[in-house]
Amino acid sequence: MADKLIIFDTTLRDGEQSPGASMTKDEKLRIARQLERLKVDVIEAGFAVSSNGDFEAVQAIANAIRESTICSLARANDRDISRAAQALADAASARIHIFIATSALHMEKKLRMTPEQVLEQSRQSVRFARNLVGDIEFSPEDGYRSDPDFLCRVLEAVIAEGATTINVPDTVGYAVPELYGNFIKTLRERIPNSDQAIWSVHCHNDLGMAVANSLAGVQIGGARQVECTINGLGERAGNCSLEEVVMAVKTRRDYFGLDLGIDTRHIVAASRMVSQTTGFVVQPNKAVVGANAFAHASGIHQDGVLKARDTYEIMRAEDVGWSTNKIVLGKLSGRNAFKQRLQELGVSLDSETEVNAAFTRFKELADRKSEIFDEDILALISDESVSCEKEQYGFVSLFQQSETGEQPRARIVFTVHGREVRGEARGNGPVDASLKAIEAHVRSGAEMVLYSVSAISGSTESQGEVTVRLQNSGRVVNGVGSDPDIVVASAKAYLSALNKLQSKVDRVAAQG
Repeated sequence: MADKLIIFDTTLRDGEQSPGASMTKDEKLRIARQLERLKVDVIEAGFAVSSNGDFEAVQAIANAIRESTICSLARANDRDISRAAQALADAASARIHIFIATSALHMEKKLRMTPEQVLEQSRQSVRFARNLVGDIEFSPEDGYRSDPDFLCRVLEAVIAEGATTINVPDTVGYAVPELYGNFIKTLRERIPNSDQAIWSVHCHNDLGMAVANSLAGVQIGGARQVECTINGLGERAGNCSLEEVVMAVKTRRDYFGLDLGIDTRHIVAASRMVSQTTGFVVQPNKAVVGANAFAHASGIHQDGVLKARDTYEIMRAEDVGWSTNKIVLGKLSGRNAFKQRLQELGVSLDSETEVNAAFTRFKELADRKSEIFDEDILALISDESVSCEKEQYGFVSLFQQSETGEQPRARIVFTVHGREVRGEARGNGPVDASLKAIEAHVRSGAEMVLYSVSAISGSTESQGEVTVRLQNSGRVVNGVGSDPDIVVASAKAYLSALNKLQSKVDRVAAQG
């Protein structure tokens, strides 16, 4: 019988450390439910000590999710560990993930601790945590750049104290596959009690090798857990991509010989949900979940696929959640059909009130757009969930006028704490004028560092999805808006970003 590969998803923790990717508690809970449908083994829900918001998110996910192990990150100290245990108290299956830096550079420059102090801190933290939760993961931060002799001492000690999973992170994305795989293998061979823990890999993508390094850690090093994120989301160049690792192991089972618990049919839905929640657009040529992943433009390829799919396709699109019939609903569709499609897309709304509100928005969209695609439904659900939050700013209406040779102008009506206000401005284009009309009243002083537009589906009447990234006083946030009118979508995205700027959540930087 083949070994099982454990999938540890850290989209809600390490993925959230991408600039502007911070999520609300409700957004995190929605994604956690999708990860549970995906049958992810371990969900790292957050860093409970970093803020009250993160604590509440971890706690809410621990209360709601029953089929996956819920994990909280903690530094190697009693305060962090106690806070994590409190957040996880009601979890059906709980794990505390402890980390401390072990590379000479990090110990000297960041921790200002000696190796012996780090060794003792590691030992004591695992011992303390073991009295609170039975499942303990330990990560030596910057493990790949650590001295192997010292790392062996630390890992042997924490396993002796009761650590059940040992994760060796390539924190800065420095590794290459063969060397990283052999590094894991050497550690396991040298540490006498290595067989008493599951070994895990956590790779960053700075050199574009996070997936390759993770798979080498599995195949060469013998690791049986991979830490990854949906869409490869993560700080800097991102993390190891869940969908790529999963489909590599599944597709090349002849090579890896490993079993997976993942229900791959929910991969695309998870990808869309994370993309629309965070505002990080999936590139069209992204493996598995990109819009072009199963598209064939070459005439030779098209001819081959029509004759026999496996001539050019190594995976079936429907196996990862792509629908062969994307047009699903129209303006004559009823509430039950809409609700059924939500279930098929893996969307769970908490109450009938939310379903009714979403259906109302669906009917409004159907009056403006003859064909409603899955992507449209997910986008309006994302918009609906945002509007249900207690936001400072809300979109009401927009008028804009532009013609050749004349400077465009815009008038916008939006709410501030429920009270309608109006703004008016001229700009270089209708989008510029609309956003200046908002800023004329708000005066946020924020700098726009990203403006991105993508079509949610493929026709000229498609909804446009706009991502706006704002920066102010060192804080970076993303706002997302969708609408058939791209100017309206832009205004919604800008207001969404302004709302996030108002939500000042203090975070403690952490990276495993």
